Amino acid sequence: MWEPYKKGFVAYLRLEKSLAENSVEAYSRDLEKLTQFLQSTGKMKQPEGIVLKDLQEFVQWIAELGISDRSQARIISGLHTFFGYCIDENIVRADPSELLEAPKLKRALPDTLSFEEIEKIIKENDLSTPEGTRNKTILETLYSCGLRVTELVTLRRSHLYTETGFIRVIGKGDKERLVPIGREAVKYLNIYLETIRPHIPVQPGFEDFVFLNRRGKKLTRIMIFYIIRDLAAKAGITKTISPHTFRHSFATHLVEGGADLRAVQEMLGHESITTTEIYTHLDREFLRDTLHRFHPGFRK
Repeated sequence: MWEPYKKGFVAYLRLEKSLAENSVEAYSRDLEKLTQFLQSTGKMKQPEGIVLKDLQEFVQWIAELGISDRSQARIISGLHTFFGYCIDENIVRADPSELLEAPKLKRALPDTLSFEEIEKIIKENDLSTPEGTRNKTILETLYSCGLRVTELVTLRRSHLYTETGFIRVIGKGDKERLVPIGREAVKYLNIYLETIRPHIPVQPGFEDFVFLNRRGKKLTRIMIFYIIRDLAAKAGITKTISPHTFRHSFATHLVEGGADLRAVQEMLGHESITTTEIYTHLDREFLRDTLHRFHPGFRK
Protein backbone atom coordinates (compact mmCIF):
# COMPACT_ATOMS: atom_id res chain seq x y z
CA MET A 1 0.00 0.00 0.00
CA TRP A 2 2.83 2.38 0.90
CA GLU A 3 5.41 1.12 -1.61
CA PRO A 4 4.78 3.84 -4.25
CA TYR A 5 5.10 6.55 -1.58
CA LYS A 6 8.31 5.02 -0.22
CA LYS A 7 9.87 4.78 -3.69
CA GLY A 8 8.83 8.33 -4.54
CA PHE A 9 10.23 9.59 -1.23
CA VAL A 10 13.59 7.89 -1.84
CA ALA A 11 13.80 9.43 -5.32
CA TYR A 12 12.94 12.84 -3.82
CA LEU A 13 15.71 12.50 -1.21
CA ARG A 14 18.29 11.50 -3.80
CA LEU A 15 17.39 13.88 -6.61
CA GLU A 16 15.88 16.96 -4.99
CA LYS A 17 17.54 16.89 -1.57
CA SER A 18 20.83 15.43 -2.90
CA LEU A 19 21.27 13.40 0.28
CA ALA A 20 24.05 10.87 0.72
CA GLU A 21 23.05 7.20 0.49
CA ASN A 22 23.51 6.67 4.25
CA SER A 23 20.99 9.44 4.96
CA VAL A 24 18.53 8.11 2.37
CA GLU A 25 18.69 4.66 3.98
CA ALA A 26 18.14 6.16 7.46
CA TYR A 27 15.05 8.07 6.27
CA SER A 28 13.74 4.90 4.59
CA ARG A 29 14.17 2.86 7.79
CA ASP A 30 12.37 5.52 9.82
CA LEU A 31 9.44 5.59 7.40
CA GLU A 32 9.35 1.78 7.56
CA LYS A 33 8.91 2.06 11.34
CA LEU A 34 5.80 4.20 10.82
CA THR A 35 4.24 1.64 8.49
CA GLN A 36 5.13 -1.17 10.93
CA PHE A 37 3.33 0.76 13.67
CA LEU A 38 0.24 1.31 11.51
CA GLN A 39 0.15 -2.35 10.56
CA SER A 40 0.74 -3.72 14.07
CA THR A 41 -1.98 -1.52 15.59
CA GLY A 42 -4.54 -2.18 12.86
CA LYS A 43 -4.53 1.48 11.77
CA MET A 44 -3.06 1.07 8.30
CA LYS A 45 -3.98 4.19 6.31
CA GLN A 46 -2.79 5.99 3.23
CA PRO A 47 -0.67 9.12 3.90
CA GLU A 48 -3.70 11.39 3.25
CA GLY A 49 -5.56 9.61 6.08
CA ILE A 50 -2.84 10.17 8.70
CA VAL A 51 -3.63 12.74 11.39
CA LEU A 52 -1.58 14.29 14.19
CA LYS A 53 -2.99 11.86 16.79
CA ASP A 54 -1.71 8.90 14.75
CA LEU A 55 1.80 10.36 14.71
CA GLN A 56 1.70 11.16 18.43
CA GLU A 57 0.72 7.54 19.14
CA PHE A 58 3.55 6.40 16.86
CA VAL A 59 6.07 8.49 18.82
CA GLN A 60 4.77 6.98 22.07
CA TRP A 61 5.11 3.51 20.50
CA ILE A 62 8.77 4.00 19.50
CA ALA A 63 9.52 5.47 22.95
CA GLU A 64 8.07 2.34 24.58
CA LEU A 65 10.33 0.25 22.34
CA GLY A 66 13.25 1.89 24.15
CA ILE A 67 14.40 4.10 21.27
CA SER A 68 16.48 6.98 22.63
CA ASP A 69 15.34 10.60 22.65
CA ARG A 70 17.98 11.46 20.07
CA SER A 71 16.81 8.70 17.72
CA GLN A 72 13.19 9.74 18.30
CA ALA A 73 14.08 13.30 17.31
CA ARG A 74 15.73 12.03 14.12
CA ILE A 75 12.68 9.90 13.25
CA ILE A 76 10.35 12.87 13.81
CA SER A 77 12.58 15.01 11.60
CA GLY A 78 12.23 12.30 8.95
CA LEU A 79 8.44 12.43 9.27
CA HIS A 80 8.50 16.20 8.72
CA THR A 81 10.58 15.63 5.59
CA PHE A 82 8.28 12.87 4.33
CA PHE A 83 5.10 14.89 4.75
CA GLY A 84 6.85 17.90 3.18
CA TYR A 85 7.42 15.66 0.17
CA CYS A 86 3.74 14.59 0.27
CA ILE A 87 2.66 18.26 0.25
CA ASP A 88 4.94 19.02 -2.72
CA GLU A 89 3.52 16.04 -4.65
CA ASN A 90 -0.11 16.82 -3.72
CA ILE A 91 -0.40 13.47 -1.95
CA VAL A 92 -1.79 15.23 1.15
CA ARG A 93 -3.50 18.58 1.53
CA ALA A 94 -2.29 19.34 5.06
CA ASP A 95 0.85 18.30 6.92
CA PRO A 96 -0.18 16.16 9.96
CA SER A 97 3.37 16.37 11.35
CA GLU A 98 3.39 20.18 11.53
CA LEU A 99 2.60 20.27 15.27
CA LEU A 100 4.48 17.07 16.13
CA GLU A 101 7.13 17.90 18.72
CA ALA A 102 10.43 16.14 19.18
CA PRO A 103 11.83 15.34 22.65
CA LYS A 104 13.91 18.14 24.13
CA LEU A 105 17.52 17.10 23.79
CA LYS A 106 20.44 18.08 25.94
CA ARG A 107 23.31 19.07 23.71
CA ALA A 108 26.07 16.78 24.91
CA LEU A 109 29.59 18.11 24.80
CA PRO A 110 31.70 15.65 22.80
CA ASP A 111 34.81 14.05 24.27
CA THR A 112 38.03 15.61 23.07
CA LEU A 113 41.70 14.73 23.16
CA SER A 114 44.46 17.11 24.13
CA PHE A 115 47.14 17.79 21.54
CA GLU A 116 49.54 15.70 23.66
CA GLU A 117 47.11 12.74 23.65
CA ILE A 118 46.73 12.96 19.87
CA GLU A 119 50.53 13.00 19.54
CA LYS A 120 50.77 9.91 21.76
CA ILE A 121 48.25 8.01 19.61
CA ILE A 122 49.94 8.99 16.34
CA LYS A 123 53.38 7.97 17.67
CA GLU A 124 52.12 4.43 18.31
CA ASN A 125 52.13 3.75 14.57
CA ASP A 126 54.87 1.37 13.48
CA LEU A 127 56.48 3.22 10.58
CA SER A 128 58.53 0.16 9.62
CA THR A 129 55.39 -1.41 8.10
CA PRO A 130 53.33 -0.21 5.12
CA GLU A 131 50.12 -0.26 7.20
CA GLY A 132 51.78 1.75 9.98
CA THR A 133 52.83 4.49 7.55
CA ARG A 134 49.36 4.49 6.00
CA ASN A 135 47.71 4.69 9.43
CA LYS A 136 49.93 7.57 10.53
CA THR A 137 48.94 9.39 7.33
CA ILE A 138 45.26 8.71 8.08
CA LEU A 139 45.48 10.15 11.60
CA GLU A 140 47.53 13.17 10.52
CA THR A 141 44.92 13.89 7.82
CA LEU A 142 41.95 13.35 10.17
CA TYR A 143 43.30 15.76 12.76
CA SER A 144 44.81 18.28 10.34
CA CYS A 145 41.58 18.70 8.36
CA GLY A 146 38.83 17.85 10.87
CA LEU A 147 37.29 15.31 8.50
CA ARG A 148 34.29 13.09 9.08
CA VAL A 149 35.24 9.42 8.78
CA THR A 150 33.18 9.02 5.57
CA GLU A 151 34.99 12.04 4.08
CA LEU A 152 38.31 10.40 4.91
CA VAL A 153 37.61 6.98 3.37
CA THR A 154 36.18 8.57 0.20
CA LEU A 155 39.04 11.08 -0.19
CA ARG A 156 40.36 10.98 -3.76
CA ARG A 157 43.83 11.59 -5.16
CA SER A 158 42.38 13.97 -7.73
CA HIS A 159 41.09 16.11 -4.82
CA LEU A 160 44.52 16.67 -3.28
CA TYR A 161 46.10 20.06 -3.92
CA THR A 162 48.99 19.58 -1.54
CA GLU A 163 51.25 22.01 -3.39
CA THR A 164 48.84 24.81 -2.38
CA GLY A 165 48.01 23.28 1.01
CA PHE A 166 44.35 22.33 0.38
CA ILE A 167 42.19 19.27 -0.19
CA ARG A 168 38.72 19.09 -1.71
CA VAL A 169 36.25 17.29 0.53
CA ILE A 170 32.86 15.82 -0.41
CA GLY A 171 30.70 16.26 2.69
CA LYS A 172 27.11 15.57 3.65
CA GLY A 173 24.62 15.94 0.82
CA ASP A 174 27.54 15.75 -1.65
CA LYS A 175 28.47 19.33 -0.75
CA GLU A 176 32.05 20.21 -1.60
CA ARG A 177 34.42 22.35 0.41
CA LEU A 178 38.11 23.22 0.31
CA VAL A 179 39.95 22.52 3.56
CA PRO A 180 43.50 23.58 4.44
CA ILE A 181 45.86 20.71 5.25
CA GLY A 182 48.85 20.98 7.58
CA ARG A 183 52.48 20.48 6.60
CA GLU A 184 52.91 17.27 8.63
CA ALA A 185 49.86 15.70 6.99
CA VAL A 186 51.14 16.75 3.54
CA LYS A 187 54.56 15.27 4.32
CA TYR A 188 53.11 11.85 5.20
CA LEU A 189 50.58 11.92 2.36
CA ASN A 190 53.48 12.33 -0.06
CA ILE A 191 55.45 9.52 1.62
CA TYR A 192 52.43 7.21 1.53
CA LEU A 193 51.50 8.03 -2.07
CA GLU A 194 55.08 7.76 -3.34
CA THR A 195 56.44 4.77 -1.40
CA ILE A 196 53.54 2.67 -0.08
CA ARG A 197 50.53 2.98 -2.35
CA PRO A 198 52.36 2.14 -5.65
CA HIS A 199 52.99 -1.37 -4.28
CA ILE A 200 49.30 -2.09 -3.58
CA PRO A 201 47.45 -4.12 -6.26
CA VAL A 202 44.64 -1.61 -6.88
CA GLN A 203 41.28 -3.14 -7.77
CA PRO A 204 39.32 -1.69 -10.72
CA GLY A 205 37.18 1.24 -9.64
CA PHE A 206 39.40 2.18 -6.70
CA GLU A 207 42.27 3.84 -8.60
CA ASP A 208 41.44 7.35 -7.40
CA PHE A 209 40.87 6.61 -3.70
CA VAL A 210 43.72 7.75 -1.47
CA PHE A 211 43.58 5.17 1.32
CA LEU A 212 43.45 1.49 0.35
CA ASN A 213 43.54 -1.80 2.20
CA ARG A 214 45.95 -4.63 1.33
CA ARG A 215 43.55 -5.96 -1.30
CA GLY A 216 43.50 -2.66 -3.17
CA LYS A 217 40.03 -1.48 -2.15
CA LYS A 218 39.11 1.63 -0.19
CA LEU A 219 39.05 1.33 3.58
CA THR A 220 35.74 0.96 5.40
CA ARG A 221 34.55 3.31 8.12
CA ILE A 222 34.70 0.41 10.60
CA MET A 223 38.36 -0.19 9.79
CA ILE A 224 39.20 3.40 10.81
CA PHE A 225 37.43 2.79 14.14
CA TYR A 226 39.54 -0.33 14.73
CA ILE A 227 42.78 1.44 13.85
CA ILE A 228 42.11 4.30 16.28
CA ARG A 229 40.85 2.05 19.07
CA ASP A 230 43.93 -0.17 18.93
CA LEU A 231 46.40 2.74 18.82
CA ALA A 232 44.64 4.51 21.70
CA ALA A 233 44.89 1.34 23.81
CA LYS A 234 48.61 1.08 23.03
CA ALA A 235 49.04 4.74 24.01
CA GLY A 236 47.37 4.05 27.35
CA ILE A 237 44.45 6.39 26.68
CA THR A 238 41.30 5.15 28.40
CA LYS A 239 38.83 7.67 27.00
CA THR A 240 36.13 6.30 24.69
CA ILE A 241 37.25 7.70 21.37
CA SER A 242 36.39 7.30 17.70
CA PRO A 243 37.41 8.93 14.42
CA HIS A 244 34.93 11.70 15.24
CA THR A 245 36.97 12.47 18.38
CA PHE A 246 39.76 13.71 16.12
CA ARG A 247 37.25 16.02 14.37
CA HIS A 248 35.97 17.33 17.70
CA SER A 249 39.52 17.86 18.92
CA PHE A 250 40.46 19.71 15.71
CA ALA A 251 37.54 22.13 16.19
CA THR A 252 38.06 22.53 19.93
CA HIS A 253 41.75 23.33 19.57
CA LEU A 254 40.95 25.92 16.88
CA VAL A 255 38.37 27.67 19.07
CA GLU A 256 40.65 27.52 22.11
CA GLY A 257 43.33 29.17 19.99
CA GLY A 258 40.99 32.05 19.09
CA ALA A 259 39.86 30.96 15.59
CA ASP A 260 36.88 32.75 14.05
CA LEU A 261 33.75 30.61 14.45
CA ARG A 262 32.67 31.19 10.84
CA ALA A 263 36.03 29.91 9.63
CA VAL A 264 35.67 26.80 11.80
CA GLN A 265 32.14 26.30 10.43
CA GLU A 266 33.48 26.47 6.87
CA MET A 267 36.28 24.00 7.56
CA LEU A 268 33.97 21.52 9.29
CA GLY A 269 31.31 21.80 6.60
CA HIS A 270 28.53 22.61 9.07
CA GLU A 271 25.41 23.89 7.34
CA SER A 272 24.38 25.93 10.39
CA ILE A 273 26.58 28.03 12.67
CA THR A 274 24.55 26.73 15.63
CA THR A 275 26.16 23.30 15.14
CA THR A 276 29.60 24.88 15.32
CA GLU A 277 28.67 26.92 18.40
CA ILE A 278 28.91 23.79 20.56
CA TYR A 279 32.67 24.37 20.49
CA THR A 280 32.26 27.72 22.22
CA HIS A 281 30.80 25.75 25.15
CA LEU A 282 33.79 23.46 25.07
CA ASP A 283 35.99 26.54 25.07
CA ARG A 284 34.23 27.82 28.21
CA GLU A 285 35.00 24.51 29.92
CA PHE A 286 38.63 24.97 28.89
CA LEU A 287 38.62 28.47 30.35
CA ARG A 288 37.05 27.27 33.60
CA ASP A 289 39.59 24.47 33.89
CA THR A 290 42.41 26.94 33.24
CA LEU A 291 41.12 29.20 36.04
CA HIS A 292 40.89 26.29 38.48
CA ARG A 293 44.41 25.21 37.65
CA PHE A 294 46.20 28.55 37.61
CA HIS A 295 44.18 31.23 39.43
CA PRO A 296 45.06 31.39 43.15
CA GLY A 297 41.48 32.31 44.09
CA PHE A 298 40.12 29.19 42.41
CA ARG A 299 42.70 26.84 43.95
CA LYS A 300 41.46 27.44 47.49
